[in-house]
Amino acid sequence: MTGETARAAADAAFARGAYPHRVDGARALDKLSALDAIGEALSFPSYFGRNLDALYDMLTDLSWLPTGEHVLIWAGSDGLKAAEPKAYLAVRSVLSDAQRAMGSGDRRLTLVLVDA
Repeated sequence: MTGETARAAADAAFARGAYPHRVDGARALDKLSALDAIGEALSFPSYFGRNLDALYDMLTDLSWLPTGEHVLIWAGSDGLKAAEPKAYLAVRSVLSDAQRAMGSGDRRLTLVLVDA
Protein backbone atom coordinates (compact mmCIF):
# COMPACT_ATOMS: atom_id res chain seq x y z
CA MET A 1 0.00 0.00 0.00
CA THR A 2 2.79 2.44 0.84
CA GLY A 3 4.32 2.11 -2.64
CA GLU A 4 1.00 2.75 -4.35
CA THR A 5 0.30 5.78 -2.17
CA ALA A 6 3.79 7.18 -2.79
CA ARG A 7 3.32 6.65 -6.52
CA ALA A 8 -0.03 8.45 -6.38
CA ALA A 9 1.62 11.36 -4.52
CA ALA A 10 4.35 11.52 -7.19
CA ASP A 11 1.74 11.40 -9.97
CA ALA A 12 -0.20 14.23 -8.30
CA ALA A 13 2.99 16.29 -8.05
CA PHE A 14 3.78 15.72 -11.74
CA ALA A 15 0.21 16.61 -12.68
CA ARG A 16 0.52 20.04 -11.09
CA GLY A 17 3.98 20.65 -12.57
CA ALA A 18 5.94 19.92 -9.39
CA TYR A 19 9.06 17.79 -9.05
CA PRO A 20 8.58 14.69 -6.86
CA HIS A 21 11.52 13.36 -4.83
CA ARG A 22 11.00 10.04 -3.08
CA VAL A 23 12.68 8.95 0.17
CA ASP A 24 12.70 5.19 0.70
CA GLY A 25 11.85 4.72 4.38
CA ALA A 26 13.16 1.16 4.31
CA ARG A 27 16.64 2.68 3.96
CA ALA A 28 16.07 5.36 6.62
CA LEU A 29 15.88 3.49 9.91
CA ASP A 30 18.31 5.65 11.89
CA LYS A 31 19.08 9.35 11.90
CA LEU A 32 22.14 9.24 9.63
CA SER A 33 20.55 6.94 7.07
CA ALA A 34 17.45 9.18 7.07
CA LEU A 35 19.62 12.24 6.42
CA ASP A 36 21.42 10.37 3.65
CA ALA A 37 18.15 9.18 2.07
CA ILE A 38 16.71 12.70 2.10
CA GLY A 39 19.95 14.07 0.68
CA GLU A 40 19.96 11.45 -2.06
CA ALA A 41 16.31 12.08 -2.93
CA LEU A 42 16.95 15.81 -3.34
CA SER A 43 20.42 15.41 -4.92
CA PHE A 44 22.13 17.38 -2.15
CA PRO A 45 25.58 18.72 -3.10
CA SER A 46 28.59 16.79 -1.82
CA TYR A 47 29.24 19.39 0.90
CA PHE A 48 26.06 18.38 2.81
CA GLY A 49 27.16 18.08 6.45
CA ARG A 50 24.92 15.14 7.47
CA ASN A 51 23.47 16.81 10.57
CA LEU A 52 20.17 18.51 11.35
CA ASP A 53 21.47 22.07 10.91
CA ALA A 54 22.93 21.16 7.52
CA LEU A 55 19.66 19.45 6.58
CA TYR A 56 17.74 22.66 7.29
CA ASP A 57 20.28 24.70 5.33
CA MET A 58 20.00 22.41 2.30
CA LEU A 59 16.20 22.26 2.43
CA THR A 60 15.89 26.05 2.57
CA ASP A 61 18.29 26.57 -0.33
CA LEU A 62 17.59 24.04 -3.14
CA SER A 63 19.48 26.32 -5.57
CA TRP A 64 20.94 23.29 -7.40
CA LEU A 65 17.41 22.19 -8.36
CA PRO A 66 15.17 23.78 -11.00
CA THR A 67 12.78 26.51 -9.95
CA GLY A 68 9.30 25.38 -8.96
CA GLU A 69 7.72 23.20 -6.33
CA HIS A 70 9.70 20.22 -5.02
CA VAL A 71 7.65 17.54 -3.28
CA LEU A 72 9.57 15.37 -0.83
CA ILE A 73 7.64 12.10 -0.53
CA TRP A 74 8.86 10.08 2.46
CA ALA A 75 7.44 6.60 2.04
CA GLY A 76 7.65 4.56 5.23
CA SER A 77 8.74 7.28 7.64
CA ASP A 78 7.09 5.19 10.34
CA GLY A 79 10.14 2.89 10.20
CA LEU A 80 12.38 5.60 11.65
CA LYS A 81 9.63 6.58 14.07
CA ALA A 82 9.54 3.01 15.45
CA ALA A 83 13.31 2.50 15.48
CA GLU A 84 14.43 5.90 16.81
CA PRO A 85 11.47 8.02 17.96
CA LYS A 86 13.60 10.98 19.08
CA ALA A 87 15.51 11.05 15.79
CA TYR A 88 12.23 10.87 13.88
CA LEU A 89 10.82 13.83 15.80
CA ALA A 90 14.00 15.84 15.23
CA VAL A 91 14.09 15.14 11.48
CA ARG A 92 10.34 15.80 11.15
CA SER A 93 10.74 19.09 12.97
CA VAL A 94 13.47 20.20 10.56
CA LEU A 95 11.39 19.11 7.57
CA SER A 96 8.33 20.98 8.86
CA ASP A 97 10.34 24.13 9.60
CA ALA A 98 11.94 24.03 6.16
CA GLN A 99 8.57 23.50 4.47
CA ARG A 100 7.21 26.59 6.23
CA ALA A 101 10.30 28.60 5.29
CA MET A 102 10.08 27.48 1.65
CA GLY A 103 6.35 27.99 1.21
CA SER A 104 6.78 30.72 -1.37
CA GLY A 105 9.40 31.98 -3.80
CA ASP A 106 10.87 30.50 -6.94
CA ARG A 107 11.60 27.17 -5.20
CA ARG A 108 9.04 25.70 -2.82
CA LEU A 109 9.19 22.59 -0.66
CA THR A 110 6.21 20.38 0.12
CA LEU A 111 6.45 17.38 2.43
CA VAL A 112 4.29 14.29 1.98
CA LEU A 113 4.53 11.44 4.50
CA VAL A 114 3.29 8.07 3.31
CA ASP A 115 3.10 5.44 6.05
CA ALA A 116 1.79 1.92 5.97
